[in-house]
Amino acid sequence: MRVFLTGATGFIGSAIVPELIQAGHTVVGLSRSDSGAAALTAAGAEVHRGELEDLESLKRGAAACDGVIHCGFVHDFSRFAEVCEIDRQAVEAMGSVLAGSDRPLLVTSGVLFLAQGRAATEEDAFSPRFPRAASEFAVDALAAQGVRAMAIRLPQVHDPYKQGLITYLIGLAREKGVSAYVGDGQSRWAAVHRLDAARVYRLALEKGVAGAKYHAVAEEGVALREIADSIGRGLKLPVVSKAPEEAAEHFGGLAMFLGGDSPVSSALTQQRLGWVLSGQPSLIEDLDQAKFV
Repeated sequence: MRVFLTGATGFIGSAIVPELIQAGHTVVGLSRSDSGAAALTAAGAEVHRGELEDLESLKRGAAACDGVIHCGFVHDFSRFAEVCEIDRQAVEAMGSVLAGSDRPLLVTSGVLFLAQGRAATEEDAFSPRFPRAASEFAVDALAAQGVRAMAIRLPQVHDPYKQGLITYLIGLAREKGVSAYVGDGQSRWAAVHRLDAARVYRLALEKGVAGAKYHAVAEEGVALREIADSIGRGLKLPVVSKAPEEAAEHFGGLAMFLGGDSPVSSALTQQRLGWVLSGQPSLIEDLDQAKFV
């Protein structure tokens, strides 16, 4: 299969490229820079020049391929609603050229705020009030138009070098001089190693069904206090609790993600796609091995 991949040079996309190529697929990666194009070529992928806000370029890339994996996202939490709208428009643009073809379109989503206080499942839906939900609603609409559109929901994706939102917490701890958590620190984030996440994308591309939501989740929930403790060890900084009313001042744009307990199950994904975890390190194991420089 010839696959158009946005975010192809990013943290997750760069793991998906070899996963697809090793399985016999051809990858056409979106790149907006010469350095990104060079990295894609070196990895064995073809290059499509453009960016997420260039909708015509996205349409051309999607139209020329047998399937699309959308991993690109503008990671600017200071304008979260705006970048979620950019994402929705990108999904709809690529989906518009796949309508009626049954070609797969995999859209990257998240798991935070999907459910509170229990393990969210693939059958749960986001509240329309959450900006990130718009792309999943676009998936549902495209599936009704004959696109094999699916959502891949990601938790904190990690290796020893990056750990999803935790990477931003590390930078904040370095800036503030303390590694902080909110309240008693028992709120949980789900997690997955990037190599295991890449395999979910490949399996969904090959086996997934229209309208499905798949959870690339290895650990259902890791307590934020555990995460803060690991950051504190790595940076040799004190670990402190912040009251909920202090969260916005201390964490800035990250505060919106820290307030709720968000464990997530992937039992249905493992069953439906035949996804088996490959024994990669846990989130805390990777975080404890991280190079805090």
